[in-house]
Amino acid sequence: MRRLLLTLPLVLAACAPETPAAPETAAGAALFATHCASCHGAEGRGDGPAAEDLGAVPADLTRIAARRDGVWPMLEVMAIVDGYARRTDARPGMPVVPEVAEGPTVEFETGNGMVQQTPANLLAIARYLETIQEPQPTRYVP
Repeated sequence: MRRLLLTLPLVLAACAPETPAAPETAAGAALFATHCASCHGAEGRGDGPAAEDLGAVPADLTRIAARRDGVWPMLEVMAIVDGYARRTDARPGMPVVPEVAEGPTVEFETGNGMVQQTPANLLAIARYLETIQEPQPTRYVP
């Protein structure tokens, strides 16, 4: 029994979802502050200083997972941020920010066993948004 109690925290830690690395999260926070906070607000709640001048209310980005029953949809978030989703699901006033979709790339495991080269800045913003979810996601999908 004592051995089980000593190993249980290690087992639980191994089963927990991967937490974004601190430098990547910090980079995402900085990119968010530069490119997104004027509309979405410093905390991502859709209440930035430019929000009232837009034709549509900016999304509360702290509730992405909550609006999806606790699921964090990583690829969907990345598609919206980089502008790809605009082709099918228009978001009025949502600019495409070249700095997010360009620049150095990193390997990203898409959830189906495939690894894709992905813009590091895009991944950093998406991972940052994951950290500000209220409540935190309980499940993850690619």
